[in-house]
Amino acid sequence: MFDSRGEMTRKHRQHEAPTHHGSPEQEPRPGEESADSDGFEAAGAAEAPPMVQGAAGAAADDAGELRRLAQEAGEWKDRCLRAAAEFENYKKRAVRERTETWGRAQADLIARALDALDDLGRIAALDPAQTTSQALHEGAGLVERKLQKALEGVGLERVDPAGQPFDPNLHEAVMTMPAAAPEADRTVGSVFQPGYRLNGALLRPARVAVLTWTPAAGEAEA
Repeated sequence: MFDSRGEMTRKHRQHEAPTHHGSPEQEPRPGEESADSDGFEAAGAAEAPPMVQGAAGAAADDAGELRRLAQEAGEWKDRCLRAAAEFENYKKRAVRERTETWGRAQADLIARALDALDDLGRIAALDPAQTTSQALHEGAGLVERKLQKALEGVGLERVDPAGQPFDPNLHEAVMTMPAAAPEADRTVGSVFQPGYRLNGALLRPARVAVLTWTPAAGEAEA
């Protein structure tokens, strides 16, 4: 039992108890505070700072660029290997075609000279006791003309510069001879061996004697 003083005390405590307008604040429960802090940490981990996000994006872009460059380098390497193989095949094909062309040219030249060769064989088979020198001379001339014609058919040109001005690009001076007149100076006086050109290219220069004009003593003083 409480006395009247004790009741007064309880009433006084009830009167002094704080009153709140609206809903009263509730004390956080023991488990609620840790749950809220974990939520904030998870949110912070999910939302990285802008600088970190920019660095991650740049790294991803660099990785993609490296993959693209590596793929492009592989494609260029494949092209280079293909081009090298094609060029090697081209060189082999060019050598083969050049060899075949040269072989066909040689065969054509030999075929053109076969008739003249047969004529030479006939001349060599003549009986000297029954053949005159005139017949041998005529036969040799016939073979020469036939062979000359056959070679001209493949582009051979005879260089016989008698009486022409001396040209060191086409003629080989073997000796000099005195010229009878000044206008004959440095002209070809005689041909010891004719030269030949094939399709414009010099095969052999003509071996010649060159005329030189030397004025007499009286003419030089005059």
